[in-house]
Amino acid sequence: MKNSKRILYPGNINKISNYSAEIKKVLVKYPQAKARNLIPILRDIQNEFGYLSRENLIIVSNYLNLPFKRILGVASFYNQFKLKPVGKNIIKVCRGRACHAKGSDKILEHLKSVLNLQNTGTTEDRKFTLESVACLKACSTAPVIGINDEFFGRFTIQDVDRLINNCE
Repeated sequence: MKNSKRILYPGNINKISNYSAEIKKVLVKYPQAKARNLIPILRDIQNEFGYLSRENLIIVSNYLNLPFKRILGVASFYNQFKLKPVGKNIIKVCRGRACHAKGSDKILEHLKSVLNLQNTGTTEDRKFTLESVACLKACSTAPVIGINDEFFGRFTIQDVDRLINNCE
């Protein structure tokens, strides 16, 4: 008996019929499955799910007819893409020269302690993700902390508890 497996071609909308509604919602925006759509597709999937799961990267690989390693390479190259689930609140501690000189290392260590994290990462309850970033581009107000889309300059260890309590 002939193999009944259907051949899927890039851009064929039938290709997405077995995917979840959330993935379909993203992929239908890109009816032409072209490599140039890779980053916008990854961005939209991350916006929908909060991160890029391995399963979703495989779906993108199949949809665009690109090797999985290429998809993973792009997703892991750009630091805006998250390959693991993130918390509801994302705290970014600037580690640039100005912030480091003003004590951001101590703030980072204190945040790890308060959030019960050994390193940067996501808390077990997924309320917080703590990240150390190269620069938040607000050097004149060092040290700088970002939480979600808000930034706080001249941040101190004493500000940590207030910040955490305001997020819960």
